[in-house]
Amino acid sequence: MSSLSGFPSGVSEKIGNYVYRLIDPRNGETFYVGKGRGNRVFAHANAELKTLENDEDDPTSLKVGRIREIKNAGLSVLHVIHRHDIPDAAIFEVEAALIDAYSGLTNAQGGHESGAKGPMNVLEIIDKYALPAVDAEPSEKLVLININRLQDRSDTVAIYEQTRLAWRISKIRVEAADYVLAVVKGVVVGAFVAEEWLDATHDNFPDRIPVGSDMPERRGFNGVPASKEVWDKFVGERGKRISNEAMKHIQFPIRYWNI
Repeated sequence: MSSLSGFPSGVSEKIGNYVYRLIDPRNGETFYVGKGRGNRVFAHANAELKTLENDEDDPTSLKVGRIREIKNAGLSVLHVIHRHDIPDAAIFEVEAALIDAYSGLTNAQGGHESGAKGPMNVLEIIDKYALPAVDAEPSEKLVLININRLQDRSDTVAIYEQTRLAWRISKIRVEAADYVLAVVKGVVVGAFVAEEWLDATHDNFPDRIPVGSDMPERRGFNGVPASKEVWDKFVGERGKRISNEAMKHIQFPIRYWNI
């Protein structure tokens, strides 16, 4: 099937919406999950979608780079239609579930609402829906930063270090914020005052960014934990869940609240 360039006449209409996987034949690894109709899967598998050559910020570059490696090895990308004839209303959920199931994908973004509804253990589910809620309409100007890799929610230093850099953010907006909130799967686990926002370079963060690894397009902050009053308001003892509908489903790393 990998040598095909498209479905035979009439097949596309019958399979409707589908979710597919691209597989590296060298090791059997799934490296990309996508959704589409028609011949979308073949366009992706053959790297026919528009891409910017040698642009590391191009959102398709990791996927296209992997496809190029496969082709240079004299092989063809394998593709699997994982599920087809999916109703329009369900396509994002099916794709997201599949993205969550495979690690190390070249997808530029996680699945739809994966940060809010993706894989969680039982305790995380309980926390998300049983913990007390943050005020749905706070008066403060807030920056919310997703740090889903956190291992220990009681380690304030680790929370601060994971929250402080390095992000693609609006410098104007973050400098207008009163507080920066660290969020894990919809639960606020830290609150900080950013005293200064700086470019993510070795000169500005010598202990965190090695020489030659500057990321001037990203920024980080130096700051301190918020006062006990503010911490209690947004974090409490074990974290507080976000009840505001516009804020709790965080798919992207950065969200701005009241800014």
